[in-house]
Amino acid sequence: MSTYAIGDVQGCLDELQALLHAIAFAPARDRLIFLGDLVNRGPQSLETLRFIKSLGQGAITLLGNHDLHLLALALTNGSTRNEALQSCLTAEDREEWVEFLRHCALLHHFAEFDVTAVHAGLYPDWSLDEAMELAHEAEHCLRGPKIGRFLNRLYGNRPDRWSYRLSGVDRWRFLTMTFTRMRYLKEGSVLDFSCKQAPSQAPEGLEPWYIARRKRQENEDSVIVFGHWSTLGSAVQGRLEPYQVYPIDTGCVWGGMLSALRLDTLYAPEALTQVPCSHLSAAVR
Repeated sequence: MSTYAIGDVQGCLDELQALLHAIAFAPARDRLIFLGDLVNRGPQSLETLRFIKSLGQGAITLLGNHDLHLLALALTNGSTRNEALQSCLTAEDREEWVEFLRHCALLHHFAEFDVTAVHAGLYPDWSLDEAMELAHEAEHCLRGPKIGRFLNRLYGNRPDRWSYRLSGVDRWRFLTMTFTRMRYLKEGSVLDFSCKQAPSQAPEGLEPWYIARRKRQENEDSVIVFGHWSTLGSAVQGRLEPYQVYPIDTGCVWGGMLSALRLDTLYAPEALTQVPCSHLSAAVR
């Protein structure tokens, strides 16, 4: 059995199908983990949701920030001008994909490979055990009766620093923002959401989460596989040393590549498989 992590699909179903063909994916034999952002900018968001949902036990799916936004629209009766998301909101199987997204994870740890998968990253001040516990706490909120209260107050960049004293909506917002939106931190482990560029283009005073994490969790050996950061993944194309992280959002929806990373042979040269975008130009960005 092979296990593959797949970067941000964002409604690019044709590319996903091509990627699964390239890795010779067999549902009876292999398993997948999708790193979030199944929907939004590509041409087939609804079809992508339906296809990934149809994989059942053959796939683990993480929530990305775009998936969380779609869930918020659905459960707060919101509206959008985004045609891809609107097609999901008006679909006859809306209730089915809503339940599917509500039960997606924010983090998954593969103990057999010592690999942790997450959409955006792991907050530097949390140990892996703490991160797993806090992810489960936020997942419980998304699956429970208080989800409407939370999603009505989902948006905002505060609080931007972790404290175990945080409670209620502020606590849930920080947790979901961290797992689905984090890229950079300021001094004092303060989240910054203003910069989306690769580190070579970032303003002074901002530190990528994985560098800050290495300083605070230097004895942690778990490899972290993540998506969300297309400018980083497109530039790196593999493992970032010495940080033990693999950014595999390689910007398919921007005219880049869709990537699959085989976790059970992580250090082999052929572990990374990619297919090119077929419908968009990088100039769209």
